[in-house]
Amino acid sequence: MREVRVWMVCSVVSLAACSPQLDPSSAKAAHTQSAQRYEFTQSLATNGRVVVAGTQAGSVLVSADQGATWRREAASGASMLGLAACPDGSFVGVDFYSRVWSAGADAAHWTSAKLERPHTPLAVACDANGTWWVTGTGSLIAASRDHGATWAVTDQGEDVQYTTLQFVDKDFGVATGEFGNVLITEDGGASWTKRVPIPGDFYPYATLFANRNDGWSAGLAGQVMQTHDGGRTWQAQPNETGAPLYRLFMHHGVPYGVGAIGTVARLEGDTWRAVTYSDAKPMSLGAGVSLDAANTLLIGGPAGLLRSVTVAAQ
Repeated sequence: MREVRVWMVCSVVSLAACSPQLDPSSAKAAHTQSAQRYEFTQSLATNGRVVVAGTQAGSVLVSADQGATWRREAASGASMLGLAACPDGSFVGVDFYSRVWSAGADAAHWTSAKLERPHTPLAVACDANGTWWVTGTGSLIAASRDHGATWAVTDQGEDVQYTTLQFVDKDFGVATGEFGNVLITEDGGASWTKRVPIPGDFYPYATLFANRNDGWSAGLAGQVMQTHDGGRTWQAQPNETGAPLYRLFMHHGVPYGVGAIGTVARLEGDTWRAVTYSDAKPMSLGAGVSLDAANTLLIGGPAGLLRSVTVAAQ
């Protein structure tokens, strides 16, 4: 059963085989000669200096010019499910094969270390103190304050996989998982408190908190739930796109999401609405990130898709 549930979350960012493929001219329009047609961009992170794209294909792609050009950095055998930038500009990532990856602020020379618990990591975060956090199967949350040399593991004692993890500040963090489970820390991860679950056996693909109170979680069939009290209660929020959103992120203070059928969405008032952009393709977008350039996002998906998108200001 655990393997089936792991497959479910990993398939969110592994849909290249069943997604429409870009033709060569579209791939060229993606402004990269490093991304290959067989690659699926599963994760994106930026430290403001460089952007890193995690792929299924045993490498990461790095851009120092806001996605105009890319270079390939080896990450042997990695299928990079998650990436995060740390306060010092360094990067940390996790792959499906129980490894934690890291690189400096230039995103070169990636190294890995085996992670014993959780056995299958699904999400990674780096807090304001530079501590690495990993969660995944078995209701485990692992923390390393020495760049992966040692780990402290918190075990909730349940057969639950946590699919998202975020630290809003040095003390407040949130993890969400299957069956709507919500874990909150208010003491920098020293302890975690289980909140009332998101209703409806909710399965979160992505969760984003703008601050300690306001958060959103996106799940199956285009569901989006919102909280205004730090995850104590949740309410359904309209998603006019109807598409599942696989990644949520902030862009100039506004929540955005990317997901199925090429959807880019943003929160307008109390409703998620589609963002229109040129040359949109009906394929699943597995990653998105805000770029420094005004009104520009970077999105990634199957068939080597890595492209910048200009969005109109609200």
